[in-house]
Amino acid sequence: MNIYHLEHIRQQFRGRVVLDIEQLDIEQGKIYALLGPNGAGKTTLLDILGFLNHPSHGRLYYQGRMVDRRSKNEILTLRRQVVCVDQHPIMFSTSVYKNIEFGLKIRKYPSPERKRIIDEVLALVSLERYRQAPAHRLSGGETQRLALARALALKPQVLLCDEPTASVDSENKTVITGLLKHINEELGTTILATTHDRLQAASLADHTIVLENGKLAATIYENCFSCKVVASQDQSISAIMQANLSLPLVATHAALTGKRGRLCIDPFAVRINQQGHSGQKALILDSTVVLLMQDDEFIRVIVDIGVQIVVLVPVEEYAAINLQIGERVQVTIPPRAITIFPID
Repeated sequence: MNIYHLEHIRQQFRGRVVLDIEQLDIEQGKIYALLGPNGAGKTTLLDILGFLNHPSHGRLYYQGRMVDRRSKNEILTLRRQVVCVDQHPIMFSTSVYKNIEFGLKIRKYPSPERKRIIDEVLALVSLERYRQAPAHRLSGGETQRLALARALALKPQVLLCDEPTASVDSENKTVITGLLKHINEELGTTILATTHDRLQAASLADHTIVLENGKLAATIYENCFSCKVVASQDQSISAIMQANLSLPLVATHAALTGKRGRLCIDPFAVRINQQGHSGQKALILDSTVVLLMQDDEFIRVIVDIGVQIVVLVPVEEYAAINLQIGERVQVTIPPRAITIFPID
């Protein structure tokens, strides 16, 4: 069952289209990672899904019913079912306990019920010993865990997280990722989390949504990097990506020379340890396997070629290569796997 269905959603800001989605379905009880560069429309989409902003055009359905943006009572009811957790949550300068209690008081929960719920969510995020501590003095990771506890106390159907691990250390990043999985599995909460971390998205989410210039990009474009296109000495065209990784491209990109853009590598077209598929102009790069996981009928393989990229290998093909994490492999990237989107 889909908890959200979007049709022809468009959002404009000062005459500029910042979000343009023809159709999008979000399944109930699943975790979605929302990927894309800054300015791609991720936060705009979260605001629409959280009923904080109305789209300029289009229809939004929630649990099978079209949302009537003219009905203030309906919007208020829906906002009680969807809770947003910001990247930098603001805490009241009171105790951890009272920060969680505030929303429950607003919703008129009786005192014994408030105490029971607060005890439960503090235990869930492992902050029991901080219940009387000043919330505004917690560390970044503890603050993010408190924000999750504060949201979960309201028993939302949907949890929208904007970069939940962007401002925390690696230890708390692991803890928060584990919490989101636990919340989804134990409570059945639908979760959408924005992130720039493709490795985290692959390990956390059931599905990945990729936005590029306000539009949905096919999953083949999930390997996207900032780049600058330059001419090389052998008259081919190269894209200098982040981490100074240079990828030679076919000459059809010559018109982009000197411009900045987004370079995308099709994960279905990349091959691992298959020399016979290389082709005359294909790139053959040494790499290391970083992560392996099932993704429907594919095995998602994340390899490090200087930057980390995703390779989607059909299950039947994967049996022949039998990879291990940490294994050194050769990655073949044919020219057809590389696309550049110019940045306006």
